[in-house]
Amino acid sequence: MDAHTWTVAQAKARFSEVIEKASLEGPQTITRNGRRAAVLVAADEWERKTRRKGTLADFFAASPLRGSGIDLRPLPIRLRKVRP
Repeated sequence: MDAHTWTVAQAKARFSEVIEKASLEGPQTITRNGRRAAVLVAADEWERKTRRKGTLADFFAASPLRGSGIDLRPLPIRLRKVRP
């Protein structure tokens, strides 16, 4: 096991150390029954990775389909009536 991998038992017993290493050395992997179960990352790294990058309008403006001529109008279908 490398220095960034912990079993659940080790992580529980040395939780403060796991947090400190995540802050100083990067993500720490926690395994259960030899398989990866979780990854602990520092809070600042998590916020940086999950921060929104632009708006929905920016996302659509950057779409590779923009200017492709694709027709996105709704289909002319009739809705069925729902009985109460």
